[in-house]
Amino acid sequence: MNINVTGRNFDITAPIREYAEGKIGKFDKFLSADSDALVILSVEKYRHKAEVVIKSNGIQIQAESITGEMYASIDEVLEKIDRQIRKYKEKITSKRKGGGKGAHEQLSAPEAERVSIIKRKKFDMKPMSAEEAAMHMDLLDKDFYVFTNEQSGKINVIYKIEDGDVGLIEPEK
Repeated sequence: MNINVTGRNFDITAPIREYAEGKIGKFDKFLSADSDALVILSVEKYRHKAEVVIKSNGIQIQAESITGEMYASIDEVLEKIDRQIRKYKEKITSKRKGGGKGAHEQLSAPEAERVSIIKRKKFDMKPMSAEEAAMHMDLLDKDFYVFTNEQSGKINVIYKIEDGDVGLIEPEK
């Protein structure tokens, strides 16, 4: 596993680097050898933030934690990553197949007067099934996930519904 530890507004000392690399290194047994881990440590006033992004076999697992101490932030974010990796491994080894739920209609929201985009993200979209996209959505702990459907080749959106089910948005054209 390739581990990259970087700091923002923070000089990374050798003990902190070794601590983070040692903790991340424990996930080697769960992930493939060609995995990449990015650890970003930052400090803003009294807030110590640790972010971890792990890319392995086409999946991306990410988490962040903010506490009053850097070591505590690292420990907390790695607990979150550990839960996500275990959840991913359980879903892969599980023989259960998710029932195909019908796509729910999304109600149109009233238009806002002026919309300003404050954050942009770009990411690779490999073709996958709706079940695999639902798994990625759970791993990232998000309410929706945008993916390329491997059957149709079109961009789809999978999202969580309040009752715990999952909805799928597919374009018609």
